[in-house]
Amino acid sequence: MNMNLYGHNGHWLMVDCGVSFDEPLVAPYRESQSAAEAGEKIQVVAADPGFITAQKEHLCGIIITHAHEDHVGALPYLWPRLKCPVYTTRFTAEVLRRKLAETGLEGKVPIIEVDSHSLCRIGPFDVSWLAVTHSIPEPYALKISTPAGVVLHTADWKIDAQPITGKPFDPKLYRRLKEENILAMVGDSTNATKPGFSISERNCYDGLLATIRPQVGRVVVSCFGSNIARLISLAYVAKNTNRYMALFGRSLLNMYSIARKMGLWPDDLSLVEPSHLGYLPPHEVLAVATGSQGEARAALGRIAKDSHPHLTLDKGDMVIFSSIIIPGNETAVTGLVRQFEAQGVTTLLSENSTLPIHASGHPCAEELALMYEWVRPQIAIPVHGEPEHLEAHAMVAKATGVRKRQVGLNGDLYRLAPLPSIRRQVVKTGRIALRRE
Repeated sequence: MNMNLYGHNGHWLMVDCGVSFDEPLVAPYRESQSAAEAGEKIQVVAADPGFITAQKEHLCGIIITHAHEDHVGALPYLWPRLKCPVYTTRFTAEVLRRKLAETGLEGKVPIIEVDSHSLCRIGPFDVSWLAVTHSIPEPYALKISTPAGVVLHTADWKIDAQPITGKPFDPKLYRRLKEENILAMVGDSTNATKPGFSISERNCYDGLLATIRPQVGRVVVSCFGSNIARLISLAYVAKNTNRYMALFGRSLLNMYSIARKMGLWPDDLSLVEPSHLGYLPPHEVLAVATGSQGEARAALGRIAKDSHPHLTLDKGDMVIFSSIIIPGNETAVTGLVRQFEAQGVTTLLSENSTLPIHASGHPCAEELALMYEWVRPQIAIPVHGEPEHLEAHAMVAKATGVRKRQVGLNGDLYRLAPLPSIRRQVVKTGRIALRRE
């Protein structure tokens, strides 16, 4: 649930404002904790914005880098406390407007739409948007410039030369930054512990096609609801295996609707109504469902309990998890798998597949190393990960010749200029409940 603040000359700029789901208010959560130690799990959780709401008159704007829930999901809840302009891309703006309509804020939040040609002065910050590849349309890194220096905020990214949506990753954008004397790179650490490169979404399509083609029963694929590229890949798989594809789950249907409205959904791909799948022979069924993390009320959970009104599975059918298991969800996913297997339904987790059926949207170690080779920042600041990921990221930066690495925790204040340093636990941070059960 990302929430980053950049400060200069008495003003602040917020980058991203996200949520997390089914989390305790006590962090960090570990599987080894007892239920009492972990605390009650809350349906929707956000970072506590108390530090900035206490001085909201100094907040110049909010930038949303892309439309994933952990970057945009808290804004409809927290904007009334912040009340400043929001800058984001056309696709993310449409996602945000739909969320704002649900909270009664439609038309009340000033949204400035930007693209790769935009250069915005937001208070003392000059911000430009640099295209990256990720698992959702229109993801961007940010170049944030002030008289004190220039920061590259990568947000979520990977190097994908064959993305299903959007243009391929363009290294030239980042090689040029070497000439700009970048003060600091604030970067994604999610896959820093993994060697090599993340696989392309195109490879994921090939793996899903090879996995689904020989199946003779119904196939259900569960993936993250916001992954438009994966939905398009699966729609092509359905077309090439003579199956009819339907979406089960509100978030999937909403993202599909937005993709069609924005002209991002290919004209040659059609879906059917979920209610129609029940009348088709098993070998013609491909269902895509929410609930890959074992959420009880999601579509996949209801299918596992045989309580979904539109789809029942039988022995010989298959459920594919085209996703990773987010740490903390292992028990819930294992329980879901057991429910299916008790019915004779085959299951396949991406972790157990010999073929690529899930592609991460985050850079592995070699991709991080390339980015540091291209950008050559004076300071590396790993973010977006647990301490082990941040430390691994810092080691990659060190190996590429970055002399200063600042590794901290939530609540630390990073001073970048004139003398780099970290003031530990200056800001009181925590989690707040946005929606309970």
